[in-house]
Amino acid sequence: MVDLSIIIVSWNVADLLAACLDSIYTRVAAAPEPDNALAVEVIVVDSGSTDGTPEMLRQRFPQVQLIALGENLGYTRANNLGLARAQGRCLFLLNPDTVIIDVALARLVAFLDANPNVGLCGPHTLNSDGTTQSTRRRFPNFWIGLFESTWLQPYAPKRLLDSYYYVNGNGVHETLDVDWVQGSALMARREVYDQIGGLDEGFVMFSEELDWCRRARDAGWRVVYVGSAEIIHHGGKSTEQAVAQTHILFQQSKLRYFRKYHGWAIAALLRAFLQANYLAQMGIEGGKWLLGHKRPLRQSRISAYWRVLRSGFKVSL
Repeated sequence: MVDLSIIIVSWNVADLLAACLDSIYTRVAAAPEPDNALAVEVIVVDSGSTDGTPEMLRQRFPQVQLIALGENLGYTRANNLGLARAQGRCLFLLNPDTVIIDVALARLVAFLDANPNVGLCGPHTLNSDGTTQSTRRRFPNFWIGLFESTWLQPYAPKRLLDSYYYVNGNGVHETLDVDWVQGSALMARREVYDQIGGLDEGFVMFSEELDWCRRARDAGWRVVYVGSAEIIHHGGKSTEQAVAQTHILFQQSKLRYFRKYHGWAIAALLRAFLQANYLAQMGIEGGKWLLGHKRPLRQSRISAYWRVLRSGFKVSL
């Protein structure tokens, strides 16, 4: 029986993926009993990489189950392909730009085993420099939608984002119930997947884990942040390859979440605000371009923001 299925979706990050896989196999093999007794399978879904990822996997990690796609189908669809293949009683969605620390895998599995009402859990996540990465959240409301990841974020009330949304104020090594945890490292028990299904493919990328956790919570499962399990997440190594598309997908996913759970009126207000936000940013960058300040950078940003505006943030359900 497979205890843990690790599903990794990768796109043009062969070196980071290799380091991630090394950390998985090294930690599992080196862990003391009974941690090394975990039966683990790793499924890598490669989204049409052109950097030699499939070849690297076949040569260096023949034990990995490779699903090599001819094109990039999107993060969510690719994860669902991996979930459909998985045989484990625990299912772990993991980004390729991560590194497992010590016995994090065993601790997450043991936590699910010891708490049968917990459906999903996530670890304490570190940035590349060792600082804590914010990965635990409460469900966003309309005001959070306005502030979070927009130019207004620095002006948001601390009690709204820091204390409420980001669940700050609790120790990073504690274990606590949250509404959702970041999808860079998200473990679910098989029963949750069997009950609510996989990720909603309407979220091409971003907010898919928010939606998955919300559906699990609505079905009666707890979602827990497990501070005793640690990983490193370098972050953004795939998305930084397509800046404008990343902006588009992020905002479309945000709007889709609000349309799905808060109704069309709230989503329409949020869309209008986001469009005004990008228009204002274009104006600021245009002004700096006219002043001759880092013109190539300003031109690049103006082009990206224009592409975002042209997308219209179209949302479908």
